[in-house]
Amino acid sequence: MGNAVKTVLLLGVLTGLLLAIGDALGGRQGLILALGIAGLMNFVGYFFSDKIALAMHHAQPVDEREAPELYAVVAELAQRAGIPMPRLYVIPELQPNAFATGRSPKHAAVAVTEGLLRTMNRAELAGVLAHELAHVKNRDILTASIAATLAGAITVLARMVGYALMFGGRDREDNGGALGGIFLLIVAPIAALLIQLAISRSREYAADEKAARLTGNPMGLASALRKLAALTERVPMETAQPATASLMIANPLSGGGLMRLFSTHPPIEERIARLEAMVGRL
Repeated sequence: MGNAVKTVLLLGVLTGLLLAIGDALGGRQGLILALGIAGLMNFVGYFFSDKIALAMHHAQPVDEREAPELYAVVAELAQRAGIPMPRLYVIPELQPNAFATGRSPKHAAVAVTEGLLRTMNRAELAGVLAHELAHVKNRDILTASIAATLAGAITVLARMVGYALMFGGRDREDNGGALGGIFLLIVAPIAALLIQLAISRSREYAADEKAARLTGNPMGLASALRKLAALTERVPMETAQPATASLMIANPLSGGGLMRLFSTHPPIEERIARLEAMVGRL
């Protein structure tokens, strides 16, 4: 199944879950209220997320004179992708990593760490930057915002219905009373989160594929991902936090086992395998 189709289906499941809980709440007003709250929160995030993310990581703007190789690679890739040249930033961190942000290609920014510039050769750097520009080209920030809005509304509604059922709401008997309330309070938000994370992982695969086509060299990004897999575990990122981890090309917060289920990124070994399978097909 294609990544775009999978994303649409997952968004559809989120929407269906939202409507089902809204119906359980009893009427259109509760649904509109919850959507309004979640929409307002994500509207602010959508329009100001770039400034917030860059500030959280102490990213410093750079120009062609200050970072000539970085500028040259991004300019070439942006031209190939048919998007405007994004603003460039460097993060004073030793861990190699990068992220793109901005609500549209015209308002995009790409930030890389000092560690990334030090550890990647030109082909690997091009692979990483092409991945970030693919997110910009695919408008993944918009997709993430829609998913976050739906997931946030589901969480708000689930809490409203859950408390109503647990403490004698009008639908207590019809919906299983306290047990139904507990189910909605716990299971619905977790299901919404897992679907949201699945969308994020799907967009990562899509960005990898787009990056390979932009550079014409899947192994450049594959090699970069191998380095990232090793170094993100050994070199901590001082400013890393869950709020921005999903933006990074590699998760800056290490974790295995059950944590993989709640990861915003697919396993790096899977991403590398998909890139290797593209060799000779471009």
